[in-house]
Amino acid sequence: MSAAFLAGVVAGYGVALPMGAIGVLIAGLSARTSLRVGAAAGLGAATADGVFAAIAVAGGAAVAGVIAPIAAPLRWAAAVVLLVIAAVTARAAFRRPETAAVEGRPATPWGAYAGVLGLTLLNPATVVYFAALVLGRAGEGGGVLFVVGVVLASASWQLVIAGGGSLVGRWLTGSRGRAVTALVSSAVIAVLAIRLLLPS
Repeated sequence: MSAAFLAGVVAGYGVALPMGAIGVLIAGLSARTSLRVGAAAGLGAATADGVFAAIAVAGGAAVAGVIAPIAAPLRWAAAVVLLVIAAVTARAAFRRPETAAVEGRPATPWGAYAGVLGLTLLNPATVVYFAALVLGRAGEGGGVLFVVGVVLASASWQLVIAGGGSLVGRWLTGSRGRAVTALVSSAVIAVLAIRLLLPS
């Protein structure tokens, strides 16, 4: 197996394994809707990781230098989006099921994929992470295999998260269970959004 591919697998797990706001969002989508929707959302996150890895392979240090000045505005934008998601999720906890069925648009796999892809792309730290790893491998080559390794590792972990959310969703199928999971998910996403704004 190629060293570049293995390096990509390790890098992909390194960025995907920490359970952040995107992971909570994916698990929550699976729990409240279906495994298909959660899996599509997870693949959106994995696609974004692949995009960032490809940018890092193509541009390395130059990309990290361009992103650094706009990192703060991107972090604020991501926090605002996450807070809106948290508010919408919490609101759903207080609606009666029949009202939610009439008012709420059902989540679709494509919508979940595009939404999570867009939200994950707001995290500039990921491309800096990949750029640092690529620079550390300078001269080793295998850029395409590195990106493939990143995507496969990230996708496999996101699908585990989606599967876990779906399993929890089956256990909590009643209206009370849905309300509790929506409130917990909303609170966690809000806390993670606020943490984005705190100095590291």
